[in-house]
Amino acid sequence: MATSESIHMEAARGQSPEPIRVPAREALAGFVDGGEAIPAAAYYPAAARGDRGRVPEAETHYSVSLSVPASPSGLHLAACASVRSDGGARVAPWPSAEAAPPPELLKQARHQSQPTLTIRSEEPPLQRLRTVSRSDSTRDRRFDHFKTFSGRLERQLSNLRGVVPEIEPAESKISEEGTDDDEVPTADRYFAALEGPELETLRPTEVSALPEDETWPFLLRFPISAFGMCLGVSSQAMLWKALQSEPATAFLRVSPHVNHALWWVSVALMAVVSSIYLLKIVFYFEAVRREFHHPIRVNFFFAPWIACLFLVKGLPHPVWTIHHVVWYVLMAPILALDLKVYGQWMSGGDRRLSKVASPTNHLAVVGNFVGALLGARMGLREAPIFFFAVGLAHYVVLFVTLYQRLPTNVQLPKELHPVFFLFVAAPSVASMAWARLCGEFNHGAKIAYFISLFLYMSLVVRINFFRGFRFSLAWWAYTFPMTSAAIATTLYASAVTNVLTRALAVGLAGIASVTVAGVLVATMYHAFVRRDLFPNDVSIAITQRPKAKFSKILAHLRSSKELVFAVSRHGGGSDTSSESPSPMACGRGRAEP
Repeated sequence: MATSESIHMEAARGQSPEPIRVPAREALAGFVDGGEAIPAAAYYPAAARGDRGRVPEAETHYSVSLSVPASPSGLHLAACASVRSDGGARVAPWPSAEAAPPPELLKQARHQSQPTLTIRSEEPPLQRLRTVSRSDSTRDRRFDHFKTFSGRLERQLSNLRGVVPEIEPAESKISEEGTDDDEVPTADRYFAALEGPELETLRPTEVSALPEDETWPFLLRFPISAFGMCLGVSSQAMLWKALQSEPATAFLRVSPHVNHALWWVSVALMAVVSSIYLLKIVFYFEAVRREFHHPIRVNFFFAPWIACLFLVKGLPHPVWTIHHVVWYVLMAPILALDLKVYGQWMSGGDRRLSKVASPTNHLAVVGNFVGALLGARMGLREAPIFFFAVGLAHYVVLFVTLYQRLPTNVQLPKELHPVFFLFVAAPSVASMAWARLCGEFNHGAKIAYFISLFLYMSLVVRINFFRGFRFSLAWWAYTFPMTSAAIATTLYASAVTNVLTRALAVGLAGIASVTVAGVLVATMYHAFVRRDLFPNDVSIAITQRPKAKFSKILAHLRSSKELVFAVSRHGGGSDTSSESPSPMACGRGRAEP
């Protein structure tokens, strides 16, 4: 369609029509002006004086025609407005080629696409906000709250483009009332919204903040507990290095290539898991914050640093050749987490140990023993003893609390039974750390080792306790404690050498290796074949408040009623005024045959 805006003037008494050039902005008066309506009274004095339906005598000889071309965005809109006298002639096209509009007028009236188009200037303000949005309305905004910028950047870009923001329904405003994007749910909110000892299941009375009937983005489904895979594989590198170097297992003649292969596999797995979780921190930091404030998930934030300590301990080269700065760098985050978590356990409140105690809390203690073990192996003295003392004090308190809590509270579901093996991890690593600090496997190390051995046997004999449930990431809780017990048994066999201790060391090492291999194969099968390893993480998709207070709901209902009454009154006034149509409407009505 050619772009044109013109005014045809023709005399009512047979005079030849004569084209007159008019700027495009003036031609749009009374209908649309860059998305804002211009009052018709500014261009029709008769309407302003109250003479509706009648145009002054000096204006009865003119006919106005306006056409808007098709929009480049695909919104084809044509609007025509005519004003003519009772006896006026029909508007004719340009009479000849010589009378065609000049190029200057065509250039001046060129269509400019706008982000939004506002129409119906004669309607009330609420009806004039009918806009046609661009592709922003088709974007899924349900996950914006968990993004790093919470969708604010997209909204700012839309405002710069001139896109009018969509009006949110009253229901969403009520559900979001009283929430703050800068706050995460408190521990009491987690306990109220989630159920189960590990707080992994949403209660039936709660409404999830994310859709439950579809798969979420991968980064939102990738939990911090995935670092348990790194713990299991990297501890295997330590085990096979001990089997190679300890005198009690020298008869096995373990090749050093096994330790090299396992160490490089551990490094690769650690790099992959760390990279994915770093991407989650970059793009979905709100989800990471919720995991850190989760009463149970916070313990898994020790796992990356413990896995790094395992990698350094299982390094094929001698450990004492590594600079001491590496140890201090790895222990600094563990010390910071100790101050945070142990302070919450002791200070009381909704995160006190008697309320949040679970087997996963052993991860918050094991890091101190692993750090003491590596520090003593590297030749350090005072700092490893400090971490060993801190870990021992809190392990005793945690051990007693768990024994008092578990029989009187909700039992762990079958899917989480593997985390009971974390009871074995802390005393096993503590026995090795004390032996390295003292230089020999003395009575203190033997006491800790025998505690771990008894706990190991008490769990193994309960075969029915660890079968009959589906595979999940919780199965990796088998691997790290079993491997730690095998390494401690190897050191004990070197101190107390006989056939029984050697057989026990070889047997526990074989069980640990088979378990790690089986869990690793099952993990790859569920991750790449069945693709159900990472389900929707409902533990982070809880709302800050399940529903607004009753008074706030009444306030919203009252305001919505007032808005409906105001719109109805405004609409009624416009209906009465429509009985005497405006000059534009009159002209449009007379132009119709």
